[in-house]
Amino acid sequence: MRRTRLVALDVDGTVMSYDGVISAGVRDAVSRLREAGVHVVLATGRGPHSAVPVARDLGLDDGWVVCSNGAVTARVAPLSDDGFEVVQAVTFDPGPALRALALEMPDALFAVEDLGHGFRVTGEFPAGELSGRVQVVDFEELLGQPATRVVIREPQAEPDEFRALVERVGLHEVEYAVGWSAWLDLTPGGISKASALETVRQDLDVEPFGTMAVGDGANDCTMIEWAARGVAMGQAPEHVRAVADEVTGTVEDDGLVPVLLSVL
Repeated sequence: MRRTRLVALDVDGTVMSYDGVISAGVRDAVSRLREAGVHVVLATGRGPHSAVPVARDLGLDDGWVVCSNGAVTARVAPLSDDGFEVVQAVTFDPGPALRALALEMPDALFAVEDLGHGFRVTGEFPAGELSGRVQVVDFEELLGQPATRVVIREPQAEPDEFRALVERVGLHEVEYAVGWSAWLDLTPGGISKASALETVRQDLDVEPFGTMAVGDGANDCTMIEWAARGVAMGQAPEHVRAVADEVTGTVEDDGLVPVLLSVL
């Protein structure tokens, strides 16, 4: 009998509301899945310094966490100094993309992930948008080191402007995802939540038909398509819902809960 053995979950807008609340229903459903022997893996744009505390809060104290949109894979390690161990980190040279985008959007804010700690930024981002240690540096300093993830933010722009900008600039050496606001995530070319989850799936010896993924954002499309059962949250944009096998309720309505319980 075929059954789901690996459940991949986005964090913000899926497991957690946009104001940072995990409902009692989600907590209970995740606990029941764990008791049933199902592997629950968070797959998020967050870095490990921000994603692993969410995993531990959910009781996922010994599992995998896919971070930075797939560029970083970590394992929860409660006894380590940081609470996690980075198993794999894929980097790229952010210089060409940053220079091209800065020419097009000179007033934008730029951030490069400081793996395991936070971000190095060119200016202050809107409150609450970045987690961990945030250090303001000169733009040129961001260009000098390999990066797992780059964020470009223009608070006054619209998401459609970012999509048009990416098409105009032609970012061929990186993967990108436009967020709900004028927020652009860049990760190494060929890297996504799906690519990292495929490695995790193989390590856990789960058959491809035993996978499920749930998410709500553009950066979730690849893992929704990768999973045997791909689920979009009800508030997801149309292009995200279009790639899903099914659509559940919104995060405000605890739409994740019935999907998790259906696995049981």
